[in-house]
Amino acid sequence: MRVCLASTSPARLMLLRQAGIEPETRAPQVDEEAVIAAVEAHERRALTPDEHVLLLARRKAADVAASVAADDPEFDGIVVGGDSMFELDGEILGKPYEPEVATARWHQMRGRTGILHSGHSVFRLTPGQPPREAHAVAEAAVTFAADVTDAEIAAYVSSGEPLQVAGAFTIDSLAGAFIERVEGDPSTVVGMSLSTLRHLCRELEITWTDLWTGTSA
Repeated sequence: MRVCLASTSPARLMLLRQAGIEPETRAPQVDEEAVIAAVEAHERRALTPDEHVLLLARRKAADVAASVAADDPEFDGIVVGGDSMFELDGEILGKPYEPEVATARWHQMRGRTGILHSGHSVFRLTPGQPPREAHAVAEAAVTFAADVTDAEIAAYVSSGEPLQVAGAFTIDSLAGAFIERVEGDPSTVVGMSLSTLRHLCRELEITWTDLWTGTSA
């Protein structure tokens, strides 16, 4: 069964490959800030972290599912979309982009526990049938070491790795040694919860092992 990842995230691609799935990839054409602003303006309130990540995951998956169906009407498989954000003391910590911001984040997170929120959306595309979708949010608590030194933080920030990732950290690369504990599905912190994706596939009557590269649907 074919799998299309509605993301160009190297971490999400690597995660699926490690799980035995070799997906196609497409970049969703979604203006994330505009989508959130429009919904919040319409509802006259700020979205919660879970609502935020689920909304964007569903929009990304829907956008790519529509483009896949239009470009390849015989596509038989699933489109997977996701979005993540990190919350510490009720504050949302997105991608820092700037070294100064990443450094301040790490000083704030050191010795603390935050929540990684990850939205998931799976579209089942079958030729000649309307698409079906299942969605869910997964969470994982991440505890950072209290003894991370200023020099270690400076070295990590200078590597450039934390600048383009939610919360300014990774668990599967350089920052892994600075994380003491994860409560929840560890793959959530990488970018997607594999156990959550499996449950969504079951909702859509898909057997997870049929997604493994080299197996038949």
